[in-house]
Amino acid sequence: SSAASDVYKRQQLNYYNMKKGLLAVSLFTLCIGGISNAQQDKLITHFMYDKMSLNPGETGIDEGICATTMYRNQWDKVNGAPNSAILNVEANLSRWIPINVGISFFHDAIGFNRQNNLLLNLSYPLQLGSAGELGIGVGVGMVNFGMNPNWVPPTTAIDPTLPTSYSAINLDLNFGLYWKGAQDYYVGISSTHLTESVVGGSSTVGAFNTARHYYLMGGKTFRDLGPGDLETNVLLRTDMIKFSADINARYIWNQMAYGGLTYRVSDAVAVMLGYMPIRNLTIGYSYDISINRLSKISKGTHEVMVKYCYYLPPVPIQKSKHPRWL
Repeated sequence: SSAASDVYKRQQLNYYNMKKGLLAVSLFTLCIGGISNAQQDKLITHFMYDKMSLNPGETGIDEGICATTMYRNQWDKVNGAPNSAILNVEANLSRWIPINVGISFFHDAIGFNRQNNLLLNLSYPLQLGSAGELGIGVGVGMVNFGMNPNWVPPTTAIDPTLPTSYSAINLDLNFGLYWKGAQDYYVGISSTHLTESVVGGSSTVGAFNTARHYYLMGGKTFRDLGPGDLETNVLLRTDMIKFSADINARYIWNQMAYGGLTYRVSDAVAVMLGYMPIRNLTIGYSYDISINRLSKISKGTHEVMVKYCYYLPPVPIQKSKHPRWL
């Protein structure tokens, strides 16, 4: 009968969707769970607010004390897809010492895997006349990786080729150079995971291997275009196996709101929106639309960003009252 045929078709469709979901989880596990030697770093649409974790030379190069947090729900509705959280705090300490300081924390959950990176960033700002400022930075910290897999099947038999539950910590080291030009542009080059640490030990099946990554970033702001400014940014990243590039532009209207677009090569197109409700506070949101094979099962990617800066009052000019110094 037609009713029975409809039930059968729905059952087949549900089975097909379940297979796609299981396939996606399997891909995450194979590509990110430590079986391969190269691990691609996080992908952030609002990367212009996350420069410090990619390039420690940028730490504190702008005035003030700033805190930035982000949350990214990648490939919404895909079971086991990445969920990431970031917290960066940086301070320009040039009025006291010639070193800028920052702390960067990153958490990532993908399938069975959990990764945490914590880095202390130090940057030495070198003022080169009126041309601009060069930040020379290093990030020293740790990378923690762990997994708690629940393999189905098998449920009873022991398969020695499947990773088991573990959690481990190892050294992490970053280095970067960041140039902030006087004409509203910037250029940065950096490398992360210089130590290429193995987390979990060589004897652990499924150990996490941090791969060295290389970054090239740049951008320019075009001032006074109507009631606002146009900001452009480019980020190139590679682990010498995979390559990714982000290109974006956003219009910042009267320092009150912004809107823009991002294109990630062979991956996604994103819409960015932001609002500055009070001075020094920025709230941003982006929605990524997948343009790769995951577009058939992903409901897009959501990203939320909040940044707040506190600017110290200027140092008062000391005036002498002595007649000799009038």
